[in-house]
Amino acid sequence: MKAWIALIGIIAAGGALAGAPLVEVQLPDGLGPEATIGKSVYTAKCAVCHGANAAGQAGTAPPLIHRIYEPSHHGDEAFQRAAALGARAHHWRFGDMPPVKGLTRGDVAMVIAYIREMQRANGID
Repeated sequence: MKAWIALIGIIAAGGALAGAPLVEVQLPDGLGPEATIGKSVYTAKCAVCHGANAAGQAGTAPPLIHRIYEPSHHGDEAFQRAAALGARAHHWRFGDMPPVKGLTRGDVAMVIAYIREMQRANGID
């Protein structure tokens, strides 16, 4: 029975076990002050869907440590708008992202600093 439940989870997640990270993330040696604050905000508000270290979660939400979210394609304002207004699904098949309640533009700016530092540590500029 457990094997069938695991298999159903893998199928539902498009081949990966539901909730599993979607990308392998290299952690930077350290984070700047804004990124350190951003990591705390990210952990409290974003990780539930986008996973630890912004690696995404199979069956839930995409990784933010991915070339699709590099600054030249999804600029900082795209993150601000997604947090405030939600985002229509357009690159991934996870469904629409709802707005994130209780975040200020300043909070999101710190999250962006964290994501950008993590992206750079993974060769995404």
